[in-house]
Amino acid sequence: MMTTIDFPSAAFSLNAAGNVTGWNAACQRLLGYTDREILLRPFASLLPEPLRKTYEDRLRQARDDDDGASMTAELLMADGQLCPFKLAFMPQFGKAGRFFHYNVVLAPAAPCGEMSEHELVGRMPLKEMVDFLAGTFYVINPAGHIVMWNKRVEQATQLSGEELLRYNVLDMFSDEERGAVGSKIRAVFEHDGEQVVEANLLAKDGSSAPYLFSGARFQIDHVYYVCGMGLDISKLRKQQEQLRLRERALHASGNGIVITRCAGAENLIEYVNLAFERITGYRAAEVLGRDSRFMAAPGLDEAERSKLRVAIHARQESHVIFRNLRKDGEVFWNDLTITPVLNEKGQATHFIGVINDVTASIHRTSHLEHALNHDVLTGLATRSLLWDRLDQALHLAQRNKTLVATVLIDLDNFKDINDTLGHDSGDEVLRVVARRLQSSVRDTDTVARLGGDEFVLVLDNQPSLRFTLRMIERLRHDMAKTAVVGGKEIDISTSMGVSIFPHDGASVLELIQAADVAMYHAKAAGRNDVHFFSPDMKLTTEAKNKLETSMRNAIDNNEMFLVFQPRICLKTGKIVGAEALLRWRHPEQGVLLPAAFIGEAEENGLIVPLGEWVIDSICAILQRLSALGFRQLALSMNVSFRELNQKNYIDLIGKKLNDFHLSPELFELEVKEACLLRNPQLTRDVFSQIKRMGIKLTIDEFGAGMSSLSSLQTLTINHLKIPKSFIESISDQNTDGVMAKTMIGIGHNMNINVIAEGVETRSQLNFLKANDCDEMQGNYFSEPLSLSAFEQMLGAPQG
Repeated sequence: MMTTIDFPSAAFSLNAAGNVTGWNAACQRLLGYTDREILLRPFASLLPEPLRKTYEDRLRQARDDDDGASMTAELLMADGQLCPFKLAFMPQFGKAGRFFHYNVVLAPAAPCGEMSEHELVGRMPLKEMVDFLAGTFYVINPAGHIVMWNKRVEQATQLSGEELLRYNVLDMFSDEERGAVGSKIRAVFEHDGEQVVEANLLAKDGSSAPYLFSGARFQIDHVYYVCGMGLDISKLRKQQEQLRLRERALHASGNGIVITRCAGAENLIEYVNLAFERITGYRAAEVLGRDSRFMAAPGLDEAERSKLRVAIHARQESHVIFRNLRKDGEVFWNDLTITPVLNEKGQATHFIGVINDVTASIHRTSHLEHALNHDVLTGLATRSLLWDRLDQALHLAQRNKTLVATVLIDLDNFKDINDTLGHDSGDEVLRVVARRLQSSVRDTDTVARLGGDEFVLVLDNQPSLRFTLRMIERLRHDMAKTAVVGGKEIDISTSMGVSIFPHDGASVLELIQAADVAMYHAKAAGRNDVHFFSPDMKLTTEAKNKLETSMRNAIDNNEMFLVFQPRICLKTGKIVGAEALLRWRHPEQGVLLPAAFIGEAEENGLIVPLGEWVIDSICAILQRLSALGFRQLALSMNVSFRELNQKNYIDLIGKKLNDFHLSPELFELEVKEACLLRNPQLTRDVFSQIKRMGIKLTIDEFGAGMSSLSSLQTLTINHLKIPKSFIESISDQNTDGVMAKTMIGIGHNMNINVIAEGVETRSQLNFLKANDCDEMQGNYFSEPLSLSAFEQMLGAPQG
């Protein structure tokens, strides 16, 4: 008989994903981890990187061969040491051969010359092995009593060893299931073969759990016994119920659903729902086993069908709209989305198709072509119609040897109108501009709105450049008139860029680009101006494009790097953190400071990948500093409004910190005060996310902007930075430092620590200490340092 004892063999269980789901006390003592540190953790994380591939191969081998696998490997102990062990993987299977989990036996690796791993595992006693099996293990005698069991039986039934000895095995099941279970047990005793049964195992407190029991007989001294295992299938039952629910949902969906199986060139239908039957007129029995292409309308929509064929061949998602035939021969427009279904190996085995009958919508759309080609707000031509009209104008001018002028117009300070008067007034201004543009040109010319506050004129059939200049001057005169919107007079100012065919370009794209370059030069020259395109402008634009191209390659070419300006606690004199500052080691221009490229990066959007690179770099450095013993040192980075405006930006930072196993409080974002005014609601939302995640936040250049203290109070902020200009005003001759004092007082009154940046002199330092400033940074203490120099300053060992 078997009673509960503490077995010395170290063992644990892995689920199909390779995560630790259970372990015994011997394993806990051997590795030194607590339950919280090891349970549900991937076992591969305890292995050195080079051994993880071998480990994954052994898991697959164990599951595929059914008889287990083994390997020798060094494991990472809780104290950080690597120790050699021998691992034996034993797969566990349930009903119909379904794989459930692995049981793993762990033993210290024997020195050379001792018995083999096979011999060590083979000599382990049965009593020691069964106790760490993932399921219940039992041996039943002919009288129906359990004569041997493992701990799982006691845990599942809540019975002690003495109680189990008195129980008949059938007492562990309800009256409704007792007969079926008893029948299976008798069948095992009477026939030489395995039996399987699903039943709910009753616990002492009256609760029950579904189990899959299996058993086979063996003989000792001419007496038959049943040896078997039970696996808790609660999760499986729940999954089955979820599958049934999803099937009912598919069947009840208002969209047509069709599931096909990938079989070479064929995609045979395996399932359709009621909506499919309603839309197509076919019953399920009429389409199952057929390729859905039989519904295609011959000779129609070949481009869309070709797109669909390519997607199916590539096992990719696709969305098409084409015509199909109903069972009665009626043509209908089918809006179809197909999505591949992948198996555990990442291979597409099926496609799910969602179909909608959009015939009525397509017919309505045919009456809305004007709306598609004209801007809803202003009634002007849209981008697509503009492209078509300009292309026609170029062909006509080429044939008639005339000119075509393309004028790109952008309203100056339109954002200020929206911000001060509201978007309704901004929309009315756009309508006023649209009417003025139309009245300033001929009926044969085209006026289009590109979007926002950008407009384009196509002045076709221009006999001479002088004629074009007169039209542009009349346009400027009409646009300069004051507009009355909502009872208020508004001055409308525009910047215009003009390109001329054939001098400045031979295609639609070239002319639009040339006009765009000229318009930006007009804005740069002071706005409310007109600039005609010239080759010099192109050179300037090409220089900007070259800078952008170089910047795109800078990360891949390892040209970007960080330097670190230490932050010093003024009360203790200790380094409490550092600001990470970006530098670019340009292959032609040498090391560039951010002022030389950050503005361009914010304009062209490259600030986003640059910022992600900085986040990755800071996380790696924080991890390194922690390994060197500097676990409380915080690093900060500057973040732009454009980065904060990115969807899920804070979630991205959280994921990076999690990937590097870093505490959020070690990471700090520095946001310029000017950003607070750009979009106050967005600022509050993003800052709220930062607070919830535990990331620290600094307002940079505090006091240089125009943000109100009331808005500042609504935000959760850790530090305020006094602008460098306020610190520079403190000198031996002038030590009143009114603005610096004010900033320190504001911060402390709001329970926010204050950092002074740009500290260059002893007198500035003394002033800040005297006025209880919390922290400082600047060249008086240290200029920005390389990582190695910063570590040396911290006192990290060099080697």
